[in-house]
Amino acid sequence: MQVTGVKANPTPQGVEIILQTLGGQQLQLLNRSAGNSFIVDVPNAQLRLPSGDAYTFRSEKPLEGIIEIAVTNFDAKTIRVTVTGEGGVPIVELYDSPNEGLIFSVASTAPSTQQSQQPQTQPPTQQPQNQTQPTQPSASGDEPIELVVTGEQDGYNSSDASTATKTDTPLRDIPQSIQVIPATVIQDQGAVRLNEIVRNVSGVSTSNNDGGQGQSYKIRGFDANVYKNGFTDDYLSDQDSANIERVEVLKGPASVLFGRLEPSGIINLITKKPLASPYYNLNFTAGSYSFYRPTLDFSGPLTEDGNLGYRLNVAYENSGSFRDFVNKERFFIAPVLSWKIGNKTNLTFEGEYLHTESPYDRGLVTIGDRVADIPISRYLSDPKNQVVADGSKTYLTLNHDFNQNLLLRTAFRVTTSLYTFNRFVLQGLGASNDGTVNLFNTPLSLYRETYYLQNDLTTKFNTGSLKHTLLFGLELGKESQWQQNESGPAQSINIFNPVYNFSFGPYQPTRDNAINSTSFGIYLQDQISVFDNLKFLVGGRFDTYHSTTQDFLNASTTKTDSDAFSPRVGIVYQPTKEISLFANYSRSFVPITGSDKNSNAFVPERGTGYEAGIKGDFLNNRLSSTLAFYTVTKTNVRTADPSDPANFEIQVGEQRARGIELDVAGEILPGWKIIASYGYIDAEITKDNSYPIGNTLSNTPRHTGSLWTTYTFQRGLLEGFGVGGGLFAASKAYGDLDNSFTVPGFVRTDAALFYKKDRLRASINFKNLFSTRYFETAFFGSAYPAAPFTVQGTISWEF
Repeated sequence: MQVTGVKANPTPQGVEIILQTLGGQQLQLLNRSAGNSFIVDVPNAQLRLPSGDAYTFRSEKPLEGIIEIAVTNFDAKTIRVTVTGEGGVPIVELYDSPNEGLIFSVASTAPSTQQSQQPQTQPPTQQPQNQTQPTQPSASGDEPIELVVTGEQDGYNSSDASTATKTDTPLRDIPQSIQVIPATVIQDQGAVRLNEIVRNVSGVSTSNNDGGQGQSYKIRGFDANVYKNGFTDDYLSDQDSANIERVEVLKGPASVLFGRLEPSGIINLITKKPLASPYYNLNFTAGSYSFYRPTLDFSGPLTEDGNLGYRLNVAYENSGSFRDFVNKERFFIAPVLSWKIGNKTNLTFEGEYLHTESPYDRGLVTIGDRVADIPISRYLSDPKNQVVADGSKTYLTLNHDFNQNLLLRTAFRVTTSLYTFNRFVLQGLGASNDGTVNLFNTPLSLYRETYYLQNDLTTKFNTGSLKHTLLFGLELGKESQWQQNESGPAQSINIFNPVYNFSFGPYQPTRDNAINSTSFGIYLQDQISVFDNLKFLVGGRFDTYHSTTQDFLNASTTKTDSDAFSPRVGIVYQPTKEISLFANYSRSFVPITGSDKNSNAFVPERGTGYEAGIKGDFLNNRLSSTLAFYTVTKTNVRTADPSDPANFEIQVGEQRARGIELDVAGEILPGWKIIASYGYIDAEITKDNSYPIGNTLSNTPRHTGSLWTTYTFQRGLLEGFGVGGGLFAASKAYGDLDNSFTVPGFVRTDAALFYKKDRLRASINFKNLFSTRYFETAFFGSAYPAAPFTVQGTISWEF
């Protein structure tokens, strides 16, 4: 039996310790006392915790009279929970709660001079099963610690996240909208790419797939950045999901912790970490259009004492496509090593390498104000065109706990990316009425490397009755990019009767430049607990940014210098245990290169967001929901200078998005899981000299929605079998800021069948069950179609 997580949640009585298992397995317990310790052994179980949480859970002095609570792997088959008292064995009672599972009520062993005279009573609905001492104490410090040992199911909702605050904070205590897509959802939906994962989140849409090379996204109408482990993701090709543990989507301006960003939010990918005991998983997926994808996920300790652990994720993919002449191949490997240096220090090395080969494919083109009515399989470029991308990431992360109230995290990351278009790449944007598309030939080579260092110091302390979690951080960054472009002779193709006969060369250089930038950010954040049900979040970040662009063809240099302060203020009020009311104000910034006609350097674009909402946790925290209302405004947007619109710009443009979002995720009944979302966005241009006021922001449907649900049979002949199904929908969207063409709305239906028994899991996913014709992205006269009905089968074996 695997325990995959240990959580410590404060309660009015003390601390609640939850041991999380997969599939709701029941934990059997054996208890005894030794010295000043009460010991509970959980046989036939092992901790498989992420290495970032170390291999042992410890809580030092959680209550007066209690020295420590520890959860460890005692041996290869046993987990041990140890509660150590100061003056003697803690008084422990074991209860069987129908709602929470097995509860250990641990009374304080504080000296009797600190005790009150009121006796402690047992909850009337719980029957003691075992008791270490026959007498109930009457201590004022007698508020018990509850150890709730449950078989918590691997549902669709999560209780905490780190992206919003850079600390492990319960979602209900975060005064901002954040959604978490756990590994269970990714697995059940058969999601391979990130766009298949984030479609479960309200307010998120795809905006451009860069010719099939990688997806970009919008949140609440504005471009969104993809991050990985808190660092901006620099792959020029689409991210691979093989080493993704979960995806956290933070909505609204987020520069307070992450620096230069659009006012949309971020999509943060959290990767898998080494486990404390051996784990091996082999997975093979095959599907329509010759799709083949084997993966492996191995982990465990490398030394007998468990101080050195590893994890290895490998994926290979080879596929055809519903698109003519489109074949893809990719290889991904992600090794991780974790070294536990003593009980309080952990050093983690993490690497990634991704190689992809695929043609550049913008999909279909537009005629007039709509996408051309031609087969979605039709290819509009040279079949010999090819793009090769290679990317690597290296992380080194040090976590050190000075004590339970002072923690240091230092992380360094290096990335490299190489992106090459061969000389047969042709791109076309928009067709004439007779179906002719002019194609431009632009082979290129692009190399990029980045260096980032983050330091976060977190401390917890009290000032009177106020409880603080203070975060102080520094971030240093350096980025370099070199790009060379060439241009060949103009080509054309007829979309109704394509002839793939092109001539190439000679080529002329059109770009040869280098961009080098440095950035520095310093931030401070305080999470203040006034009462158990009233919390504040206050923070600010100051950033400086400098970049130099060298144009070697024109022998010119352009410099950009920007600085900005980005605040965030939030409040959470919890009138009941289940309900959290929240509101926040936050700002963001993006540096802008260039100057106006008077040579005044452009200032950063600024984003301002206001949000209020309600979070709810129901059915004993098995079902979570978030309802949010927001307004986001982006100012200092560049637009044409009325005095010389052909040559200069001024920063008087403004864009605004307002909307409502609802997200629901969790388990309604044992085996019945659900994740659903709805988003309404009114995103428009409010000030501009180039585009009509009131135009809708591109790739932003006014309505989006999703519903996915599964049911797994819990007993009987069908035990382990499961069925699932869902709908994903969006209203029409405009492909550009001119609103010159529309992409129609759609409703897509998916379904799944799966079976899990012991170490075997098999599944079949049916995607776009009714072959709905719709488009994933649109970009300047082109739109990329979604795949029609596809079948994807997966079998995995864990040992």
